[in-house]
Amino acid sequence: MRIHITARHLKLTPAIRSYVEEKVQKAQKYFSRITWVQVVLSVEKRTHRTEIVIHAAHQTLRALAQGQDLYAAIDLASDKIDAQLKKYKDRLRDHHARQAQTPIPPTFIPSPDMRFSVVKQVSLKPMTREEAVQEMEALGYSFWLFLDREDRQLQVVFRRLDDTYGILRPLRQGGR
Repeated sequence: MRIHITARHLKLTPAIRSYVEEKVQKAQKYFSRITWVQVVLSVEKRTHRTEIVIHAAHQTLRALAQGQDLYAAIDLASDKIDAQLKKYKDRLRDHHARQAQTPIPPTFIPSPDMRFSVVKQVSLKPMTREEAVQEMEALGYSFWLFLDREDRQLQVVFRRLDDTYGILRPLRQGGR
């Protein structure tokens, strides 16, 4: 991890440099994939400011703090950036945990004792898609088999989860 420290309107002493580096190194225990850190220390009148920008894997985090002295400002900014890193790490962990918990649909394996409870016979009269939807809705079904009036082909109309309708059509020889 590279650390770049910039001092504005103050002299960057070895003591301040080592204190900043120590605080920034602490951030690595919360999140190990930090590529580089930029720290800007500044003094304006009596206000000491510290800005820490961390560039991590696919994320940039920033903390800005003010204090009565420079060390207090560094501590506040360090605490803020640590809290952001913890939150980001938890979010990543939760995201990966949700992905791991997503169930993989089981492969259907028919059992030898599979039984059908209902077998319905329907008359296949030619109708339009709209008429097939009306018939399906009137009977309270979520799908309906019909003979398309235009192309004289068997089709199935079905209600989708988003309350739109879909059509299942068999492929003709030749892939169309």
